[in-house]
Amino acid sequence: MQVTEINADGLKHAFKVVIPAGRLEELVQARLGEVARTINLPGFRPGKVPMKLVRQKYGAAVLSEVMEEAVNDGARTAIDSKGLRPAIKPEVEIGEYGEGGDLEFTVAVEVLPEIAPMDFATVSLEREKADVPDEDVEDALARIAAGSGEMVTVDRPAQDGDVVVIDFVGRQDGVEFPGGAAENYELTLGSGAFIPGFEEQLTGKSAGDETLVSLTFPEGYAAELLAGKGAEFQVKVNEVRENRPRQVDDELAKAVGMDSLDALRQAVREELGRELDNLARSRLKRRLLDVLAENHDFPIPPKLLDNEFQSIWTQIEEDRKAGRLDEDDAGKSEEALRAEYLTLAERRVRLGLLLAEVGRVNHIDVSQDDVNRALVNEARRFPGQEHMVFQYYRDHPEAIDQLRAPIYEDKVIDFILELAKIEERGVTAADLRAVPGAGAATDAG
Repeated sequence: MQVTEINADGLKHAFKVVIPAGRLEELVQARLGEVARTINLPGFRPGKVPMKLVRQKYGAAVLSEVMEEAVNDGARTAIDSKGLRPAIKPEVEIGEYGEGGDLEFTVAVEVLPEIAPMDFATVSLEREKADVPDEDVEDALARIAAGSGEMVTVDRPAQDGDVVVIDFVGRQDGVEFPGGAAENYELTLGSGAFIPGFEEQLTGKSAGDETLVSLTFPEGYAAELLAGKGAEFQVKVNEVRENRPRQVDDELAKAVGMDSLDALRQAVREELGRELDNLARSRLKRRLLDVLAENHDFPIPPKLLDNEFQSIWTQIEEDRKAGRLDEDDAGKSEEALRAEYLTLAERRVRLGLLLAEVGRVNHIDVSQDDVNRALVNEARRFPGQEHMVFQYYRDHPEAIDQLRAPIYEDKVIDFILELAKIEERGVTAADLRAVPGAGAATDAG
């Protein structure tokens, strides 16, 4: 095998690999010999089939298999010859090949950059700490009581939070459209479950009322025939129901599986405390990522950057079509948006490479126990369907990487935070919730 480096431009490398015809023939002969020992052909004892017949019957398939293995081996040899670490899968281009000739191909690869992490002991950060206010606990108990309440029919105009039981028929230009009609449909006012404007026009209606609801479907509505167009709904209110919460007492606690109201109150306080701790961690993590981004500037593989940008931009285009872009982005030109999100893609890729290098050098890994805990937590998000979640991950092993990646990132972040100087500052729960900070993990890719 002959390996020649034909290009070395920053993180881009290219090699020409030549596998001599003689070596290729040796590999083919060896593989045909293996085949000959296992095949059965009429008129021949096992293992006694003439090699000429074996080559006639299996030669093309064996040559294809041998060439694929030789190319893969050649690509690995070329990359290893220079001690390179590929950032993404190498690109291989095979030249023209005639049977009996040399096998020539090129290998193009983008490699990981040299990364020199900063001294994390020089990092100084602030972690906020907030206590759970008593009123937050009582508000949460009230929500539990409301969620465990009883729906009762009331004789009064409907208001937000009520359930109206309605019959409705939707029409465009006087013609009914598919999916636009239902009977005895239970709609919670203020839930946002229906098209904007629908629920608002039923507020104040009472049982027995009939009304005509006029509105316009959103531009990004899923049914393209309705998107951006006006419609009218003939609606009859059959019933108005009110949710009457339970009393906040020991009976409520027992109804949700706790021994007493005190135990329920303590459990609520602990859960709210975990939420505040998670918010504080998100804030701390964002500050750390900002520091890391400011103190590291190394080249990043172009294809990694392009892949990350395309992933972001695909989501932006989907949001734009569905009318989900936030106000700031909606007012920007495509050129400005592309520039902004290219910068975000660069930050994500660079931080991702940095954290991966820190983890590699410091032997940080994700154990099977870590993955199992993540699987259990994922399954808990779908009560009653846990077995389907586990089955999905059994059938799609590649999906495990989506669970593994954030675990690995958090482990590396924790490692860095252990080395950094962290000062704690007391804040109110309201201040902590009001300050942006969620989503920091996405900054690292």
